[in-house]
Amino acid sequence: MLNNIIYPPHRRYKSGTEWEPVGFFSDGLLEASRFDLMLGFFSSTAINVLADGFAAFIANGGRMRMIINDILSIEDWNAFHVAEDNSTLIPYFDLSDIQQLKNVLSIRGKHFFECLSWMIRNNRIEIKIVVPQSGVGIAHTKCGLFSDGTNNVAFEGSCNFSRAALLQNNESLSIFCSWDGELDNYRVCCIADDFEKTFSGNDQSVKYLKVDEVSTQIADTFERKELSQLIADEKKIIEDGLSETVAKALGRAKKRVLKALEIRSSKDDTILSCMGTPHFPYPTGPREYQKEAFENWKKNKQKGLFAMATGTGKTLTALNCLLEIYKRKEYYKAIILVPTLILVEQWEKDCRKCCMNRIVRVCSSNTQWKSEVAELQNIERYVNPLVSYIIIATYASYGRPAVFAELNAFDKGKLLFIADEAHNMGGGRIANLLQGIHYARRIGLSATPSRQYDDWGNQKIFDFFGASKEFTFNFPMDKAIEKGFLCRYKYYPHIVSLTEDEMEEYVKISLQLVKMFNFESGGFDKMSEPLKLLLLKRKRIIHKARNKEEMLREIVQRCFVERGNLKYTLIYVPEGERSDDYFDDNESLPEEVETNRLIDRYTAIVRDVSSTTTVRKFVSGTTERDAMLKEFAEGKLDVLTSMKCLDEGVDVPRSELAIFCASTGNPRQFIQRRGRILRTHPDKRMAEIHDLVVVPTIDATEANYAMERSMIKSEMMRVRDFASLSENADATIRELSDVLDYYNIELPIF
Repeated sequence: MLNNIIYPPHRRYKSGTEWEPVGFFSDGLLEASRFDLMLGFFSSTAINVLADGFAAFIANGGRMRMIINDILSIEDWNAFHVAEDNSTLIPYFDLSDIQQLKNVLSIRGKHFFECLSWMIRNNRIEIKIVVPQSGVGIAHTKCGLFSDGTNNVAFEGSCNFSRAALLQNNESLSIFCSWDGELDNYRVCCIADDFEKTFSGNDQSVKYLKVDEVSTQIADTFERKELSQLIADEKKIIEDGLSETVAKALGRAKKRVLKALEIRSSKDDTILSCMGTPHFPYPTGPREYQKEAFENWKKNKQKGLFAMATGTGKTLTALNCLLEIYKRKEYYKAIILVPTLILVEQWEKDCRKCCMNRIVRVCSSNTQWKSEVAELQNIERYVNPLVSYIIIATYASYGRPAVFAELNAFDKGKLLFIADEAHNMGGGRIANLLQGIHYARRIGLSATPSRQYDDWGNQKIFDFFGASKEFTFNFPMDKAIEKGFLCRYKYYPHIVSLTEDEMEEYVKISLQLVKMFNFESGGFDKMSEPLKLLLLKRKRIIHKARNKEEMLREIVQRCFVERGNLKYTLIYVPEGERSDDYFDDNESLPEEVETNRLIDRYTAIVRDVSSTTTVRKFVSGTTERDAMLKEFAEGKLDVLTSMKCLDEGVDVPRSELAIFCASTGNPRQFIQRRGRILRTHPDKRMAEIHDLVVVPTIDATEANYAMERSMIKSEMMRVRDFASLSENADATIRELSDVLDYYNIELPIF
């Protein structure tokens, strides 16, 4: 960040002092993502001088734009000409390798100019050549701007961008920092506006030349001693030594580049992949179905609802659409909504893998988000309307009126609005805000876009994303398994009964529910508050059924004997406490109950299987989550027990065995969890899923029998759907035969 640099307190750089202009440029290149220059004279020898900083700038995705006059050296003219000539083959350069770039940029030779040509052709350096419209005099402005996407530093003075100016001449420049106060910020905006006006081609005071038109200008202008001499000076001082102050300034830059290299080499490959132009993070590019999703979205006026099985790359499918915008428009702008803080982190990592690094997190973990968002808005409005950025917000934060107003004020025509786990858009505060969201480009993502018992909310989602009751793109689990993007699996349902006191409480609730049940439609017509409360109470009894604990013990013991260990095992356990009082899951528990939380009991059951089995809880307060997942992937940690933290979007590498103890009756939860366990791994052959299914036994003579039969049939259909894609579907029917017979339920053939 530019505000990390130590600047002179007087904000002025002068040759021959400790604040050399060359030091300003080298520091700025190391911290900026954009470098704009409006010059009287340019020579690529300046890039040689600043090779260390310039290499880091380019490798980190930096872009340079220049407005220069028509005085060029023959070498630079040739480099510009080759860049404009599309018939000329220019060798590819790896711009993510700082050390290689530094070596190239510090050598005056054919290789250097090939590299310069390549960067110009690939829009890493953009150049406008201008002369006064009157034809008299020369373009002699000397100012510019560094930006890191949040902070801006403008400068103005006598210093050209050449080796002579940086190393030999007596030069000075003054700088203006956007954070120094209102007056300096106005100066920054003024210089930025001047640059944009000229660079965009709207400056009527100058004439814009092509490189071919400069060829005669070089010879014609050699008689202008003050400028022609600059070219001669550049050639003369190439071999000259550096002054002590300049050497120190450049030495500091070299040390900072070396430090940056050390930091990068100590991190994983994902950091290295973040350097350079935004691009798809894998060399093979997006998969064919991800390309198809983009084409469908484009044909649907850049709106769409993507229904994609968990594990098929929903995140990268959406980011690929953003990258396609970048290819065409040279900017990326997005607001991404996610349900959890874990997913904020996950999306940020994936964005950075695509080299999209200007990211603001709007959530409880970032107290500075408001100032960061305001800075982005100022840049977009007053400095650069094509500035790139990504804002990642939780649904909880976005739903607050003040936050909604802030985030809904960005460029509505250019920004892409992405809703991860888009079923969240159909309920709560967000559903009431949909009409106020005016971003034209929209993508909704979910493995299970439909909301249970909520036709109104479902219609809202489909309308908002322009899906017209049909998914814009659908990539279901059966297709993902067939194509090898998800692994095959075996599925084992286990019927669990309620205890006597649980059954007594369950029947009381059931008899109240039957009064609201529509037997013709086989469901509940309207989700009233009393109905929601009764269904919640019913869910909690099933969710926390005590007999699940003994069933879990039997399953883990059998799996341990068969496999010899419990490595790569995920266990989803019920939320809350083990208590007859059925406290609200969200309220704080009394101290004496806190020690009796269900996750602790379930974790203890796993731990008791073997003294060699390692198990840890993965919950919302867990620290070092990434380290825990890494240990799990490496087999150093055998079992993870969790409640909801592994439901939406968290990558769990190499999970092979899953036990679902948390039966909530919500199909979405099971679909997400199944997708989590089916992610592929080179050493993974087959996944194994155990599902604890609670089935209350209602007497056929009771008034609530028909309703319970309908609700249990719905649960059996869920089990049947899970079994239909498994490798052992017939075994599921045998396990369910007693329940199906008791309730006289017929399931369709697989």
